[in-house]
Amino acid sequence: MAENDITDCDLLVIGSGAGGLSAAVTAAALGLDVVLIEKEAQLGGTTAWSGGWMWIPRNPLAQAAGIVEIPEQPRLYLRNELADGYDQARIDMFLDQGPRMIAFFQRETRLAFIDGNQVPDFHGKSPGAVTGGRSVCAAPFDGRELGPRIRDLKPPLGEVSPFGMGIASGADLRHFLNVRSSLASLLHVTRRLARHVLDLLRFGRGMHLVNGNALVARLLKSADDLGVRIMPSTSAQSLLTEGSRVVGARVRRSGAPVEIRARRGVVLACGGFPHDVARKAAMFPHAPTGREHWSAAPESNTGDGIRLGETAGGRMRADLSDNGAWAPVSLVPHRDGSIGRFPHLIERAKPGLIMVRSNGQRFANEADSYHDVMKALFAATQAGEPAEAWAICGAPFLKRYGLGRVRPPPFPTAPWLRNGYLKRGASIEELARSCQISAAGLQATIEHYNRFAARGEDPAFGRGDTPYNRVQGEASHRPNPCVAPIETGPFYAVKIVAGSLGTFAGLDTDAHARVLDGDNNPIDGLYAVGNDMASIMAGRYPSGGITLGPAMTFGYIAAHHAGGIPLENNRSAAA
Repeated sequence: MAENDITDCDLLVIGSGAGGLSAAVTAAALGLDVVLIEKEAQLGGTTAWSGGWMWIPRNPLAQAAGIVEIPEQPRLYLRNELADGYDQARIDMFLDQGPRMIAFFQRETRLAFIDGNQVPDFHGKSPGAVTGGRSVCAAPFDGRELGPRIRDLKPPLGEVSPFGMGIASGADLRHFLNVRSSLASLLHVTRRLARHVLDLLRFGRGMHLVNGNALVARLLKSADDLGVRIMPSTSAQSLLTEGSRVVGARVRRSGAPVEIRARRGVVLACGGFPHDVARKAAMFPHAPTGREHWSAAPESNTGDGIRLGETAGGRMRADLSDNGAWAPVSLVPHRDGSIGRFPHLIERAKPGLIMVRSNGQRFANEADSYHDVMKALFAATQAGEPAEAWAICGAPFLKRYGLGRVRPPPFPTAPWLRNGYLKRGASIEELARSCQISAAGLQATIEHYNRFAARGEDPAFGRGDTPYNRVQGEASHRPNPCVAPIETGPFYAVKIVAGSLGTFAGLDTDAHARVLDGDNNPIDGLYAVGNDMASIMAGRYPSGGITLGPAMTFGYIAAHHAGGIPLENNRSAAA
């Protein structure tokens, strides 16, 4: 290998999602020389497609708003939620350092946040749950500030972004849903669309960045400001070791092999294994061949980081409650023959929708979290059957909210009916026949549901019984923001298949994000963050943002440890 093919740095980060960028930016801010590589041509990984929310209890934005928790309250919630999966060392580190991570990025970088002080935990009846104050999201960002780097930023997920325009949760989304009933919303949407069209004409993409796209953009801007050397289209081939220490990696860049030596270590942040067929077959019971599962994560997330860690002696955790962050997904036909994956995260809780299996019967509270709904589907599916369902609604629901990839008017429904993604029936029986599900079962289910829905009740599954349900519903709909009859046709349906937002199983790590070997000893110079690290939530999903919150926090922690810089104890500072 030629001398000029060898690159030296303090810290090598492999992967450009929130975990990798957090580690890289933190390390650079602490004075380290950092190289970050990404095998895709565009940066951001799954984070760039995500909602961008981070679960960080006792964060500075909540405290500034007067929401002050004692340290034991989030610990109580996690002890109840994680049960025997509660890892005290890692949970304590996360809860102590998460608020400090937010303050660090506010102070040292271009990262700014908006609060989630009205965002409740998923399981509001669990001891220690709260109705807000544990979530933060990146503030919107003007992509023009990235300069030429904007070309390297992965755009928002097309399935959920009309014309490539990101729509932020909260007030922004409400304006889009209310565009036909509110003058203020119409003006807001008109301004947003006008700016987006101008951005498309001038820059070829939207520049008003929100959600996970804004998080990645702000981290990229910070990385550039701090001198991080970023290398897209560069894939890691193997790790370099000296004795038992990891000292870098062999990579492929522009078709040529390159050695990158890292004096302080290597951080694995490659996004887990949602598209590793063999690993899915081994770890997803509902996907015996590995092909019965459709993740909404980027297809480049094929388990590279986990395999690299294993070659160095790292241990893969396979004892989690669930190995994936399950989500209902529908398969979207594209004109070029490819298939998109639409994650059903929002409309399930709106009033006037239910989900049924092929027998026409409901199986879950559809307004619960995406993970919980999929767990219920798995539990209701008999051995040997595919884990599939149908989202069912009437014409008023479709007109108000859309259904999956089908957006509400003025967007047309005809193309989706023609390609088979959307099913329609003038009656419930006709819809059932179109979906090839039990007509008698669906008719009985709708009749039972409607009998109580007229009063805003759902005795079968309790839609609207928790703060999380109600926040996801329609606030103006009374008496229950999650419940309305399904009685006005035509009736519509979209098929739901087993999917995920990413994976929970990953490399076993200690409280400093160091990868552990088979004897539970840390591997010198090797760290794993994000979905390459086994989830600290032990395969459970207690709240939104429990992927990105720990990813950002343990990226921050790993950078400090690699740099030999002690972390401050956050308990007294945040008390």
